[in-house]
Amino acid sequence: MRENATAIDSFAKLADSLGELDIVIGPAARPAVAEVRDGLRNAIAMRDRGDMPAAIAAIRRAMERLAGLGAELDPAEGAMMRAIAERFAAAMSFGDKGDAKGAVNLMRRKAGDTSKGGGGDNQW
Repeated sequence: MRENATAIDSFAKLADSLGELDIVIGPAARPAVAEVRDGLRNAIAMRDRGDMPAAIAAIRRAMERLAGLGAELDPAEGAMMRAIAERFAAAMSFGDKGDAKGAVNLMRRKAGDTSKGGGGDNQW
């Protein structure tokens, strides 16, 4: 077991907070929110199995889908969320975990999570 396996995972927290989008966007968003949540949970499982390239790709897809939901509310918001997803992917490709975590935390806040920070060190 990894030493920080019990730390709050930013992606798990994002997945758990996505239900707030149902309220903001409405019931029509439920299938897309479920898709994003499942994508993030699959990415976490891939990471835990050690398949980082697949995990990063899954996270990027989930973040892009989330950006699409943001665009339903406001096209400028959707464009900004896509830029955040690109920032995350670039940070991960360069091994910049700090910037990747910053992108995740920003995406969480944009998705409606009002809690503080990412909950400590994580495996990303």
